[in-house]
Amino acid sequence: MKNILRIFWTILIIFITCILLFSCSGDQEIRQDWSHFVRIAGHGLNASRVDSIISRANSTHVFGIEVDNDITGRYDSFLDPKEKLAAIRLLAQKAHENKNRAFVYIAGLECITSNAGNAQHTFFKDHPDWVQRDITGRPAVFGGNDAFWIREGDEDVWISPYAVEWRKIYMQHVKEIAATGIDGIYVDIPYWMTHFEGWEDTWASFDDYTVRAFRKKTGLDAKQDIKLGDFTDPGFLRWVNFRIETLTAFMAEINRTVKAVNPECKTIAEIYPGIDESAVRVGADVQQMYEVIDAITHEYSEGAYMAAAREPVDWFAYMAGMYTFRAFARGKPSWMLSYSWDGEKNIEPGEAMRNLFLSQIMTGTNPWDAKGHVMSGSNDYKVRRDVYKWIAAYEHHWYKPQKPITPIGVYFSPRTRNSFVDDFYKSYMGAMIMMLQAHQEFQIVLPQTLRFFKGKMLVLPDVRCMNLPEVELIEKLVKSGGKVVFTGESGEYDHARKKYTANPLHNLFGITSEGANQKIQTGTDFIFYPECPVRVYYDEIKKNYNPYASSDTARDAVFVKLLGDFVQNFQQKLDYTSLVEIQASPFIATQVARVDDQIHIFLANFKGLQGEVNARQVAEKNVRITLKDKTARICYLLPYLGEVQTIAGTSTGNEQMYIIPEVQKGAVVWFEEIVNPPADK
Repeated sequence: MKNILRIFWTILIIFITCILLFSCSGDQEIRQDWSHFVRIAGHGLNASRVDSIISRANSTHVFGIEVDNDITGRYDSFLDPKEKLAAIRLLAQKAHENKNRAFVYIAGLECITSNAGNAQHTFFKDHPDWVQRDITGRPAVFGGNDAFWIREGDEDVWISPYAVEWRKIYMQHVKEIAATGIDGIYVDIPYWMTHFEGWEDTWASFDDYTVRAFRKKTGLDAKQDIKLGDFTDPGFLRWVNFRIETLTAFMAEINRTVKAVNPECKTIAEIYPGIDESAVRVGADVQQMYEVIDAITHEYSEGAYMAAAREPVDWFAYMAGMYTFRAFARGKPSWMLSYSWDGEKNIEPGEAMRNLFLSQIMTGTNPWDAKGHVMSGSNDYKVRRDVYKWIAAYEHHWYKPQKPITPIGVYFSPRTRNSFVDDFYKSYMGAMIMMLQAHQEFQIVLPQTLRFFKGKMLVLPDVRCMNLPEVELIEKLVKSGGKVVFTGESGEYDHARKKYTANPLHNLFGITSEGANQKIQTGTDFIFYPECPVRVYYDEIKKNYNPYASSDTARDAVFVKLLGDFVQNFQQKLDYTSLVEIQASPFIATQVARVDDQIHIFLANFKGLQGEVNARQVAEKNVRITLKDKTARICYLLPYLGEVQTIAGTSTGNEQMYIIPEVQKGAVVWFEEIVNPPADK
């Protein structure tokens, strides 16, 4: 009988596990909790400051208190964490008493010894074999001239994640922190050392632990069998993927360690690379890391580092990056540690802050206010208070799950990014910015979510590395009525960057070698652009977009023609239509989604902005929104930092049309269906 019961329970567990794995394989709806609704601010932590931290958070509507006393990143507390653990425990208790949440900062692979020159014991003196190294054996040891957070006389080391004894002690500290009752553990930049001056091209680390692990996994000698920086070398590509997998596994172990002690405690990573080459270089791929932890804080910028210095085209790139993070997250929260103002004399700090917060909430990311370029304080506490209070009042619009309606899919391929970094980045960003500026509803599609994509059209922006299962899913999409727009060398290579004898995408759509040399080739279910107009668009707007943003003279600009031609092609040649049509200038970014079963349109205006010169927008007038069905609805408008108002619409045949008179910085528009509309007389 015991054997029968054992078999029964084993089968039941396997069955439940399979269901859970299947349910988590798509765009599942993550259970939302406090981490989805945070409005963050940072604070240095010791026991004497706890009450003032809580008071300041309460007075400025902060929800999600970051504190920093860094147990793992300071050698003294790495050796003895008792005092810092007590402060964390007290802070967690006080935060919960005030119905708030708190999380604590720890370093990932960095450790600082204070006043190292006068210390008998430093991290490097005690453990030189634990430290990362470049291929010549140079250790990753730095001082006060190497980064603003390292004081003169301090020793700063970067540690190999394969250093077994260090990792054991590190995970023990993670357990101890999780046991304090803190709501989250925030791991700062778990990177391979390639971001300090002189280390950018090292592709580290070549310490003995890491070289041994790579040999065990691949059979290759990292010091002898790879050509550093050569993306055509199969060995180097294996090194690139190994480094990414290593840091992902490191964060996964931290999360397992946290949850074993405190299942409700969140694991958060701070990552500054976005979706470009830097992610490959430092080895922290946020797309993979979202799979293994609870949230990511993106210390992310596009163009200028400060919002006060950002040009209009940079804002669009910034928005595109944040939308991509939200796609990577697949329902998990995305926090933004980014910076508004650091002394730009012609810009009011408050205006820069408002613009930064606008861009973040319109993409569904969570804001983090800081002073200058550190993690704590604020450039203007009153602005923080006012904006955070307003965000809290309407938070369900920004942070409840968003569902697509009739989207255009834009495909992000991690394998192509890893192998053809610059070309793919420009093509992908060009396609994304096109969607924002042409006011098309879009959905970012990943290899993991391709099978669940239900949109009418999929754009492949020079997606060169595709395996045959991806192509099969695209074929399935086409057979179900979907259309495909692909550009450049999409489909030319497999995931190992090996070129196919025959491009499987070309085979799918019947494209011959002669057709591949044409400027454009179309069919009933595809458009193929060999010359990659999305990358051309990216290059054009980077050069020529900004001067038009402060005027109404863009009608004849090259980028406007490129944008119009691209959209007109898929609308006419592929007969593409959507439920929501938006008419506005290309200086306003839009996205469409369904939130709480109501159509929402998010608008962010960047017209008239000039980096370090002007942070006040030129108002966008008469934005026209058309819903192409007969459903009776009430239209609501919520201007950024304003109050809800209603907008009257007009009906013509099967269309409902609404005009938004003015959008200053931004707004959200949504539509509530009228259940029993009055009958026509």
